Amino acid sequence: MKLTDHLIEITYLVASVLFILSLKWMSSPKTARHSVKAGQFGMLLAIIGTLLHHGIVDYKWIGIALVLGSLIGVPLGKVAMTAVPQRTALSHAFGALCVTLVGASHFYLEGAHMSTFTMTVLLLEVILGSLTITGSLMAAGKLQEVLPQRPITFRGQNIFNLSLLAIAIIISVFLVLYPDRQALFPLVIILSLVFGIMLVIPIGGADMPTVISLLNSYAGLSAAAMGFVLDSKLLIIAGALDGSSGFILSVIMSKAMNRSFTNVLFGAFGQVQVAATGQQEQRTVRSATPDEAASIISAANRVVVVPGYGMAVAQAQHKVRELYDLLTKKGVDVRFAIHPVAGRMPGHMNVLLAEADIPYDRLLDMDEINPEFSQTDVALIIGANDVTNPAARTDQSSPIFGMPILDVDKARTVMVIKRSMNPGFAGIDNPLYYYDKTLMLFGDAKGFVNDVVREMSGGGGH
Repeated sequence: MKLTDHLIEITYLVASVLFILSLKWMSSPKTARHSVKAGQFGMLLAIIGTLLHHGIVDYKWIGIALVLGSLIGVPLGKVAMTAVPQRTALSHAFGALCVTLVGASHFYLEGAHMSTFTMTVLLLEVILGSLTITGSLMAAGKLQEVLPQRPITFRGQNIFNLSLLAIAIIISVFLVLYPDRQALFPLVIILSLVFGIMLVIPIGGADMPTVISLLNSYAGLSAAAMGFVLDSKLLIIAGALDGSSGFILSVIMSKAMNRSFTNVLFGAFGQVQVAATGQQEQRTVRSATPDEAASIISAANRVVVVPGYGMAVAQAQHKVRELYDLLTKKGVDVRFAIHPVAGRMPGHMNVLLAEADIPYDRLLDMDEINPEFSQTDVALIIGANDVTNPAARTDQSSPIFGMPILDVDKARTVMVIKRSMNPGFAGIDNPLYYYDKTLMLFGDAKGFVNDVVREMSGGGGH
């Protein structure tokens, strides 16, 4: 083995270790920054190792690709925190596109000489990659609100969708048996691309966190399959890490919503419930002004803030930090309750609050914070809907029945900052808003929190 080959193997080994450490360190907010740096450096080593490969005969096109990739990647990296979920979905689409293109080129170059195993894995790679391309683009479109967030359904949809996938698989089996029938290969890609579109359009915005992690899993598994095709141990390891972690995260998200995978993928969760919407017209809510809210919060000993996607949309996290600082100086115990599926991707609220430099030890997950609500003076909900809906405990007819929620209704006073009485992602009304202990604070989250901070700074206190 040449010296260059040894250097490539060592580089790939170090990169693999860094990928594993990156995934491990991502499990805690305290080590998340180390995780990102380790992943970035590992990817850099992987690229360097690949560029050292003796099979490369011309670096010109590789150089052009690196420049084009940088020109696309740098602007995509500079997005607002609210756009991180759709940015992540786009990353999945780009990765899957790479896998599909490599698989297609390898099929036409080497298809006639592949073993049965390699051809099988290649076709699996192409199916997963293709459906991930369009599925991720559809998810990004829903998250960006250029596509309807509510489920789009029609009669016989599930049968139609599964038929597309079944035909793609049947053609793939045929190609494994008869690899010379190359004219059928584009059909596999086309059917998988259409299946990816049809897979995501019946899924509502409430299930986007699970969809994002599931697409991440598909992208990883397709990359691992490509590793077997190209005989790349690094790709196998990186893809397996990505695929397995994405799948495990999807399971965690499903459990957090008390939902099954089949219900997430085929349940059309998120249709507006007409009956529930009609009920809200017969009930009244109590509202409060910023000065009233400031007075109540200032008089509290313990406050729990519950962030949701409304906080992300309004970019209110920095104003929330100002409120946290004011209350802490007054001796108020302030904590933040983080639901696993709050926002539109796993960890969305943690990222936003970390951006505002709110201490990590103040961020508590659902299991940690729920026992504290009964001793909480004020639960301040900022743009969260379904994760605080008590119907999940009491209403067996509710689509979110059985979903673990934050027990905000056990606090002495509940305040909800919300633009309107419109339902959340799940499309259902929230009975919490009509409780006697609940005060609705109507308005933009950033503006309302800013008004509360201003009132408190002007003389509010214990």
